[in-house]
Amino acid sequence: MADSRNRLDQPRQPGRLPRRPQWDAETFAAIAERTARFLGTWAFIGYMTLVVLGWVVWNVFAPDSVRFDNYPFIFLTLMLSLQASYAAPLILLAQNRQADRDRVTYEQDRSRTERSMADTEYLTRELAALRAAMGEVATRDFLRSELARMMEDLADRDRERPRERDGAED
Repeated sequence: MADSRNRLDQPRQPGRLPRRPQWDAETFAAIAERTARFLGTWAFIGYMTLVVLGWVVWNVFAPDSVRFDNYPFIFLTLMLSLQASYAAPLILLAQNRQADRDRVTYEQDRSRTERSMADTEYLTRELAALRAAMGEVATRDFLRSELARMMEDLADRDRERPRERDGAED
């Protein structure tokens, strides 16, 4: 009988640990981004300067028995190279995350712009339709002028009627 752990027709047993460590890429990237942001500050430059100065002063002026890196400071060079070899990929990772965020922001802005343009075109068409409809509707000024003309016509008729009456009585 075959071992049940190696059978391909059976699901893996729940609770079984993975064979290698699992890394949450998002958490690691966030840590890398925070580290890269710190590497680009004046505080980091100040701390690195203090560490290098302390290292050099210790290894020049300390007694020979406690010195750990004599002049030409090979171990210091190694440590700085190691720090740089980790800093460069962290900075690149942070730049990639920023580029991804910028791309998402750009796509959202483009989508908003397209919606705004569609809304503007719709409102423009609606406004044009309203203007066309208003051309068929009587405006306030038109009604006033028509009423004024009709009142003048009525006034003219009233002036003519008394003359007709006067002429009929004669």
